[in-house]
Amino acid sequence: MSIQTLSRCGVAIFAAALMAGCSSSGSKTSEQGAAKSYSSTARAGGECASRGKCIYKGAYESGERNYAEAEAKRLNMAELERLRRAFGN
Repeated sequence: MSIQTLSRCGVAIFAAALMAGCSSSGSKTSEQGAAKSYSSTARAGGECASRGKCIYKGAYESGERNYAEAEAKRLNMAELERLRRAFGN
């Protein structure tokens, strides 16, 4: 392959990745829409597009903090197992 062909492919891949990243972080105005957007973004990309929007800074309801910590622990363990399977450890 020539350098010109490689650079064209690189630009096309970069543009596709940029468009995919922008389309997955659609703007939602309601909290419910934002929560749905975050959960689908987290599942698809593994990270929140804007960390400040993903971190809840308000008061927790009764039992909500324990649930959130248990769910975070479960998700971390699931990701750890997925990485172990992927890298053969």
